[in-house]
Amino acid sequence: MKPTDDMLETALRTLPHGPEFRFIDRLLSLTPGKEGVGEYRVRGDEPFLRGHFPGEPIFPGVLLVEAATQLAGIVAQSDPSIPPLRNLKLAALSTVKIPGSLCPGETMRVQAVIVGRLAGLVQARAQIHVQDRLVLTAVLTLGGFQPAK
Repeated sequence: MKPTDDMLETALRTLPHGPEFRFIDRLLSLTPGKEGVGEYRVRGDEPFLRGHFPGEPIFPGVLLVEAATQLAGIVAQSDPSIPPLRNLKLAALSTVKIPGSLCPGETMRVQAVIVGRLAGLVQARAQIHVQDRLVLTAVLTLGGFQPAK
């Protein structure tokens, strides 16, 4: 499904992050509750780049994981048959590999596929590419609370 800007704004509101800590600028595709693709362009003026690393800034690996987690959360929270989980956050990581990096001016394409759900837990596989370069693969587990009935 080709998402609209309104869908992105609605999806972002289901996450606990404030606008200053969002690493998805645009949704390219979304199959609600199943998979999605998003993008984030590294502008170069992000405060954390000044110290990572001075003179040769690269986007921190931990924030690559965060971007993948945010997209997985957007996908999980968009399932119309399941109420959104409250306080959905990263709960566990496994098989994280960061074989590349990205620099100011580059755009990362983030992909997330939901591979399992159990009560308040969601498991996703994620990848991040910059052009044709793979920069991250990960299996993520997100945890939240089911709304009271």
